[in-house]
Amino acid sequence: MSRAQTAAVAAAAAAAAAPAFLATSGVKAVASGHSAQLRGSQTAGSASLSAPAALLGSASALLAAQICGKVGKPRRSMTVVTAFENELGVQAPLGFWDPLGLSKDGDVYSFKRRRSVEIKHGRICMLATMGYITPEIAGKFPGYLDPTIKLKFEDIPNGLAAISKVPLAGWIQMIAYAGFCEISAGYDADVNKRTPGDMGWKPPLFGNNSPEMKQRRLNVEIANGRLAMMAIIGMFFQDGLTGQAWGDWANYTDSPLRAFENELGVQAPLGFWDPLGLSKDGDVYSFKRRRSVEIKHGRICMLATMGYITPEVAGKFPGYLDPTIKLKFEDIPNGLAAISKVPLAGWIQMIAYAGFCEISAGYDADVNKRTPGDMGWKPPLFGNNAPEMKQRRLNVEIANGRLAMMAIIGMFFQDGLTGQAWGDWANYTDSPLRAKVA
Repeated sequence: MSRAQTAAVAAAAAAAAAPAFLATSGVKAVASGHSAQLRGSQTAGSASLSAPAALLGSASALLAAQICGKVGKPRRSMTVVTAFENELGVQAPLGFWDPLGLSKDGDVYSFKRRRSVEIKHGRICMLATMGYITPEIAGKFPGYLDPTIKLKFEDIPNGLAAISKVPLAGWIQMIAYAGFCEISAGYDADVNKRTPGDMGWKPPLFGNNSPEMKQRRLNVEIANGRLAMMAIIGMFFQDGLTGQAWGDWANYTDSPLRAFENELGVQAPLGFWDPLGLSKDGDVYSFKRRRSVEIKHGRICMLATMGYITPEVAGKFPGYLDPTIKLKFEDIPNGLAAISKVPLAGWIQMIAYAGFCEISAGYDADVNKRTPGDMGWKPPLFGNNAPEMKQRRLNVEIANGRLAMMAIIGMFFQDGLTGQAWGDWANYTDSPLRAKVA
């Protein structure tokens, strides 16, 4: 038999065995409930039925490859494993959400173990959340929690404060009941034999056990448990900081923000806004120092913004800025280009005036003795100094200063890129957004 004929016979044998390969190695593991065990493996039944055919096919294919002299590295097939993305708890809008990649190894036991723990934690948190809410709305049981020490139910405070009041026997009962629930249902049996969270107890009055209804109920339970975990942590947080289960945040007297939340500059819609947490240390001097600097920067930026606008609208002064060098006001360009035109004496005058304002008012005196930004100068024509009016004017000044700081930066940006204080953006020929013309 020629080499070509031998190869043809071997190929035919391999083709006859192809169904065996399709049955064993072409499995796509799509988990729904308990089918996640696949993960590229095969069942004992299919293996026993197809083993002879698979062996024959393998031998024939190897023989054909050897005869043809084309033996190479075996091709590795990729099996798509979607072991967990169709499990309970995969819900909109996040879908299958595993930001830490805990299930990327495809370990089915570990996944089911975590899901079991999540469900049980959710149940405990739902009970704890209702335990916070119910006594506040419905009141507490009458009578004694522990008659031996005359401890009444009404003597137990709601929330975290109850931890120190519940007697030792009460804690032992709660821990023992949790252990009973685990052991009586078979420890880890919900993971190994049933579905996560299935402790063998069927709630009454839930007669409709159709698969769709059961799936929906279980998903609702998981979602409610997740919500309860978030809720109980929020309740612990509020309780711990205010001292009451439903405490008023006004009781949080140790808040480092308390010192500043009613200060000037705390305005709608942001209120007290400190995204970098610069004032979380509660340092009053540092806060007032920053507020003083903010107000002064705002004043400079208001002057600078008007300095950009006024010459464009009203024109420039007549005459000379510096007669000694015959420099007229109209020779000074508007905007950033003026930096190189203003003579040294002009810069010295501006810096000297700023220093005079600081020193004459007492350096840092507005922080240490007065209020931030108070340089001891009262604007004329503002006779009404009622506290409410003064508060409103100072808040307006701070708000205008903040707006001017944004405005002048925008003007610098436009000026620097277009070459003019009121430049046309068409002049920004270096823009990376400008279409390239071939």
